[in-house]
Amino acid sequence: MDPADLQRIVAAVPFPSPADADEHGLLAYGGDLLPQRLIAAYAQGIFPWYEEDPILWFSPDPRALLLPGELAVNRTLAKNLRRGRYEVRVDSAFEQVIAHCRAAPRKGQDGTWITDDLMAAFIQLHELGFAHSFEAWKDDALVGGVYGMSLGAAFFGESMFATESDASKVALVALVRQIDAWGFHFLDCQVHNDHTGSLGAVEWPREDFLEALGRALEVPTRRGRWPLLQGAAGVSP
Repeated sequence: MDPADLQRIVAAVPFPSPADADEHGLLAYGGDLLPQRLIAAYAQGIFPWYEEDPILWFSPDPRALLLPGELAVNRTLAKNLRRGRYEVRVDSAFEQVIAHCRAAPRKGQDGTWITDDLMAAFIQLHELGFAHSFEAWKDDALVGGVYGMSLGAAFFGESMFATESDASKVALVALVRQIDAWGFHFLDCQVHNDHTGSLGAVEWPREDFLEALGRALEVPTRRGRWPLLQGAAGVSP
């Protein structure tokens, strides 16, 4: 997608300014999850996060970002990467990845923000070539993965899961290496947590994030199913 086409979508589906968000990052509610609205939201630094209707739209301050060149790989993860414990695939099981993420237990949470409607919306974004999954496989079984959406030179991470040790991290490492090779500016982690922090995610003021997002969206969007680049998975640097 050309940057001009993306800007036309944003202009056609306006949102309130992220500066109007409350102290928790809540900016607006209602609307729908049609592809154009989701694309316009993410392009403006806004994302849906809710468990039941109405849809809630957030733009938190600060924002958690993982810069590709600052990925942190600990000794255990590096060992698993060197040994090739898992096979990494891209966009081969998107629906399975999002279903596993939805079912994965979350510390301190009883439910999930991946509602039926949100799941269906991201599957549609995947079919349109905007949403992608990086997957870890073992003995031809899906054991970990991460999914999100790509616009310009920005990747918006949504969720990850693992049923085997470090499987989701192996998938994430492959994702980060691949977008780094393609010149992506950042991986948006939305809000900070210990898991993403351990991988090198840092918090940026929302204003700085929005400026970086604007620059990232000047780059054409890589639509369609992504290949796995040679070297994205495997031996850790």
